[in-house]
Amino acid sequence: MILAIESSSLVASVALADEDRVIAEYTTNQKKTHSQTLLPMIDEIFRITETDKTEIDAIAVSAGPGSFTGLRIGSATAKGLGLAWNKPLIGVPTIEGLACNIQFTDRYICPVMDARRNQVYTGIFTNTNGRQTTVMEQCAIAVEELVELLNEKGHPVIFLGDGTPVYRDILDEKLNVEHSYAPVNMNRQRASSIAVLGLSYFEEGRTESSDRHVPNYLRISQAERERMNRDKKNGV
Repeated sequence: MILAIESSSLVASVALADEDRVIAEYTTNQKKTHSQTLLPMIDEIFRITETDKTEIDAIAVSAGPGSFTGLRIGSATAKGLGLAWNKPLIGVPTIEGLACNIQFTDRYICPVMDARRNQVYTGIFTNTNGRQTTVMEQCAIAVEELVELLNEKGHPVIFLGDGTPVYRDILDEKLNVEHSYAPVNMNRQRASSIAVLGLSYFEEGRTESSDRHVPNYLRISQAERERMNRDKKNGV
């Protein structure tokens, strides 16, 4: 059984799943901080499903990219529980988890998260018969560069993620390939998708100890960029 945690964006989501089913999922998409929501949501799922921590085999957590604060809170929560319960962690790339929302399609699946400054966190995936395959690894690139890549590939694509409403006008204007957008029940992060990939990773032995887990931000934070600019100006 996997406990999954997703906190890479405004969405806060936790889920319990085993090989046969999603046992429970609790998802909110409000502007409360994840430090307020994640632990109460986990407590509620354990309470309502009458699950004990001893039944958990591992904790899967969305490992980035995404909101620096959200990822840190999700990572800290997973690490704390893993240490307290002596359970391994499974870091699931956020973009792979988001792509897992869409299955059994012949289109490219292209998650788009708003990375600000006209950039997106993205990747390209296929899903044939429920098996996800990576076409392009998750990365941070300019939205115009993503458009160029998709036009070069010339394959129909479906978009999802919080970057789609931000950049939809650009995508509609500049994309030459057939494209569509995921419906609202599939277009944001879900812990159940992190759990599905977490189960797959667990079977492959792709786990890590709590003290070794770190989020993958893909790029440095705004505060770090500002510090580097100050140091450069000061000749440091």
